[in-house]
Amino acid sequence: MSLRKLEAIIKPFKLEEVKEALTELGIEGLTVSEVKGFGRQKGHTEIYRGSEYTVDFLPKIKIEIVLADNLVTSVQAAIVKAARTGKIGDGKVFVSPVDEAVRIRTQEVGEKAL
Repeated sequence: MSLRKLEAIIKPFKLEEVKEALTELGIEGLTVSEVKGFGRQKGHTEIYRGSEYTVDFLPKIKIEIVLADNLVTSVQAAIVKAARTGKIGDGKVFVSPVDEAVRIRTQEVGEKAL
């Protein structure tokens, strides 16, 4: 069985909903990072102390999960459903192959390492 890495970039306030959706699917491990970026929305303009300035990079959450190939479709669908607001900047999901995984403590490899 092959492994896949799923990376999701979502709005920060959607993290709890996404985490709950993944827990319901039995996902036991994931990595979460606070990141900044922009897509089509190209940031936005704010006024601070009377001066206008552009915020190019918006705060986002990056979720990374390595999982068995047969789980990708359901996990991807759960993330999209939980993270979607229907407004610009909802995020993206990327799926890529993983050549190998090793659990450092036990030295288990492949799916057993997850």
